[in-house]
Amino acid sequence: MKPIEVTDDSFKNEVLESNLPVLVDFWAIWCGPCRLVAPVVEELAKEYDGKFKFAKVDVDANQKVAMEYGIRSIPTLMIFKGGQVHTSLIGAVPKGNIVTKIEEALSN
Repeated sequence: MKPIEVTDDSFKNEVLESNLPVLVDFWAIWCGPCRLVAPVVEELAKEYDGKFKFAKVDVDANQKVAMEYGIRSIPTLMIFKGGQVHTSLIGAVPKGNIVTKIEEALSN
């Protein structure tokens, strides 16, 4: 399962109203560190298929959502659970750090 592309218009439906926790990757095409994180997010999307949802938001094309959640630095990974921000990670963080946050979200 690949991460889904989410827009300003689909964010509420795909992320906030999701029955599963959602990891949202806020990124942009020109962002070098975002390119480092993308394959890790894709790997995790396969590993957690059915337990967790993965989404990507292009901050250049979807500024409303990016502004609403105060995205100032990319990549920013945010985990949403029950329509609320559960946790976030900023920068090109190692896979282990992301897994820790995913596991925390699943166990709470």
